[in-house]
Amino acid sequence: MAKKNRKKEDLPEGMSRRQAKLAARAAEREALQKDPRPYGGLAAETQLIAMQEFVPSAVAKVEVNGTPVSIVTVLPGAGAALVRDESQGGERLVALQVKSHSHNPGRDLAYALNWAVNAAPGESLESTVADGSQPKITELLDENVKLEIVAHDDFNWWFAEGEAVPAEIQQALAQANDSIVPSREVGTDLTGAIWWVNPGGGKAHIRWVRPEENENKLLNALARIGARGELNLGEGTKFAGAFRAHGLTVPVFDLDPEVGMNSYEDALKALGEEIEKEYANAEPLTSEERRQLENIKSRQVTI
Repeated sequence: MAKKNRKKEDLPEGMSRRQAKLAARAAEREALQKDPRPYGGLAAETQLIAMQEFVPSAVAKVEVNGTPVSIVTVLPGAGAALVRDESQGGERLVALQVKSHSHNPGRDLAYALNWAVNAAPGESLESTVADGSQPKITELLDENVKLEIVAHDDFNWWFAEGEAVPAEIQQALAQANDSIVPSREVGTDLTGAIWWVNPGGGKAHIRWVRPEENENKLLNALARIGARGELNLGEGTKFAGAFRAHGLTVPVFDLDPEVGMNSYEDALKALGEEIEKEYANAEPLTSEERRQLENIKSRQVTI
């Protein structure tokens, strides 16, 4: 019996069929792996995490290979990206809080940014799920530049200046505006990303996305400071706990909402210096510091 002719395959140069299959499987496994630090390598890492996880309405303008793009918190319908018509300015917008995404937000952002700089005016992108065609995020954004974030108290920036809001969107826009929690970035010259938020209910908060790579060392540092009774931002404030987000730790502090948000900058600077000092402290924890550490860990969550 004659052997069946195999269809001619396009194999990578220098690879056998078996090697090509193994390489394809390895690529699939890599695509399924979760990046422990999706925005690692960027000076804006902590800011991107804040915008993705808890900042309601904000815009940061960046350049992607010479093309201006606005990275935003959310777009209408939680879409991934859009390019305005030329008559509306042609602005290119890419969102971090999206309806359809993968477990690798850094790759998703790179995919959406790469789409945005190549899309035509009037086009939109619903899904930001990376498909492997995108460059690395560090090839699209300047690794050394922090974002200049403009926070808003509404979503009116969804529409270009002078553009009429469609009647069918007006109610949804009003509801979105009503849902916004007042949020502002403070201490922009300090380490990490620090956001003051006031959800009402008698307490405001500061959420501080810290850049330290070693979570255990950072929690030890917080425990040492807490054991001294200094883990706060001054009178009327207290440490509320910490959560994890995309490989980094975010300490949270409860505040008096009547106190101006900018009044905490000196306390934040002083506490930041203590955190950095204790982060480098390799001495074993005392019994009181261990109790503080267990208390912090017992309330820690991952988002």
